[in-house]
Amino acid sequence: IDEVGESAKNAGSGFSTLKEIGIGALRGIGELALDVGKNALSGTFDFFKSAVQGSAEYQSALAQTEAVITSTGGAAGLTASEMESLARELSAVSGQSLFTDDQLLSAQNVLATFTNIKDVQFTDATAAIANLSQAMGQDLQSSAVQVGKALNDPVQGITALQRVGVSFTEDQKKVVESLVETGDVAGAQQLILSELERQFGGSAAA
Repeated sequence: IDEVGESAKNAGSGFSTLKEIGIGALRGIGELALDVGKNALSGTFDFFKSAVQGSAEYQSALAQTEAVITSTGGAAGLTASEMESLARELSAVSGQSLFTDDQLLSAQNVLATFTNIKDVQFTDATAAIANLSQAMGQDLQSSAVQVGKALNDPVQGITALQRVGVSFTEDQKKVVESLVETGDVAGAQQLILSELERQFGGSAAA
C-alpha cells in the first residue's frame, strides 16, 4: 500500500496512477483467465478425443466378439451381450479390477477360440485371467492364452501353467488325468480353475 501511495505521489496524480495500476491488474487477470481458458479447452478436447478413441476400441472389441462367436459356432455358450456384461462386471468401471471393459472383452475373444471351454467354466476362466494378470504383472492377452490352453487340454495345460508360476501337486495332476480319461473334461477344468482361484483369487479386485 505504501509503495502504491508513493507511486501515486511521484506521478503527480494519485487517481491517474491508481487507474493505471488497476488497468494493469485487470489486464493481468484477463491474461490469466485466458490461459486458464486455453488449458480448460485443451483438457476438454483431450477428454473428448480419448472418449472417441475408447469408444472405437470398444466397438472393435465387440465386433471381434461377434465374429468369434460366429466362427466357433457359439462354442462358449455365451452371447455377445452376455460376454459384454461379464467384461463390464469385472472391469474398472465396476471397481473390480484396473482393466477396462474393452481389454477384458478382447481377452474373452481370445479365450473363446479355445472351443472346449464352455458356460460356467468360461465365466470363471475370465475372472481367473484378470486375477492372474494382476498377480503376475502380465497383460490380459498372455493370460488368456495361458488359461485357454490349460483348460482346452487340461493334462498338458497344467504343465504350461506351472511354467508361469502356478503350482499343482502330483495328486492334482493325477486327478486331472483321471477325469480327462473318463471324459469329464469339465471336472478337470474346474479343478484347475479352483486352484487358480485359491492362488490368485481376488487379486484384480484388490
